[in-house]
Amino acid sequence: MLITSKLPNVGTTIFSVMSALANEHKAINLSQGFPNFDCSDKLKTLVEKYIRKGYNQYAPMPGIPALRHRLVEKIEKLYGVTIDPDLEITITAGATQALYCAISAFVKPDDEVILIEPAYDCYRPAIEINGGIPVTYQMEAPNYQVDWKMLERLITWRTRMIVVNTPHNPTGKTFKENDWERLRAIAEDRDILVLCDEAYEHIVFDKEKHRSLIQFPEIFSRGLSVFSLGKTLHATGWKIGAIVAPPKLSKEFRKVHQFCNFSINTPFQYAIADFLEDPEEYLHLNEFFQKKRDFLLSAMNGSRFKPIHSEGTYFQLFDYSEISDEPDTEFAKRMTTEFGVASIPVSVFNSNKKDDKIIRLCFAKTEETLAKAGELLRKV
Repeated sequence: MLITSKLPNVGTTIFSVMSALANEHKAINLSQGFPNFDCSDKLKTLVEKYIRKGYNQYAPMPGIPALRHRLVEKIEKLYGVTIDPDLEITITAGATQALYCAISAFVKPDDEVILIEPAYDCYRPAIEINGGIPVTYQMEAPNYQVDWKMLERLITWRTRMIVVNTPHNPTGKTFKENDWERLRAIAEDRDILVLCDEAYEHIVFDKEKHRSLIQFPEIFSRGLSVFSLGKTLHATGWKIGAIVAPPKLSKEFRKVHQFCNFSINTPFQYAIADFLEDPEEYLHLNEFFQKKRDFLLSAMNGSRFKPIHSEGTYFQLFDYSEISDEPDTEFAKRMTTEFGVASIPVSVFNSNKKDDKIIRLCFAKTEETLAKAGELLRKV
């Protein structure tokens, strides 16, 4: 049988490759973006409570009402916007499923979708598998800022969607008020949707605040915001997220969602709804992770790596150009095998493999782990 791949250029992700290499060489894994510390005991107790109480069958397709209402309360508290829990919010199997279904719901064959690169690796395959055409805007290191005039030149009559990400993985940069204003001006007179990945909404540093798409009515009227409860709760393996969009867009999103997942893990939804009743469980994540960012920077002090300022997420970029002129993928592999620390080369986030000699380290780790990693990297 002749099988023609719908994703011929997709292989094993770099995240799997680097994690496997780290395991093989017993290296410290700062490559993949997950904590090496556990989630709250209180949260685990709540999950057990609902499992034992028998909340183990299908949840409603949009998510259980209690969790949708809880997230609406959170959105109003943080962003000052009132969301309809029945028509504008859907619980998903993590942010990745939400992004995939959002793209599947609206992108048709030959539609163009603008991606801002470096870009997280799940966007492009979702566009391509639906017959869309990714159109790339390339940000330049080390500032990684969008020149909106240049981006606007990429728009054609085929442009269906712009995908944005703030706080941004892998660069750690965040959208400012001006970015949203420029995006509004670009989108408002065109038939273009805006899909915003806000997985790291609670991880913004230096006393700055996250600016959500939801806060900008002109963009939200044509926008979809994606959130990750796994990131918020230090429980990435639970794969629970949410998407917020106006009723007409949510309606189309749910048409795809119901045939992809239909519903999400029931007892976990009830547990999270109870857990988030106390805003203190998420309001101080920025401070928590800023301490880890600063601890890593301190641990790296004295090394030949040059940090690129991280404004959010739990990733920190480092320029290694003073150490080696190797391609970043080869350097990252050698750093794992010879020095015992696994990272992610940033060129893998660029479709053209643009290589600025920069690696990404995840600092969602214990201080003990970060201290040991810094000790090893000072020897590079």
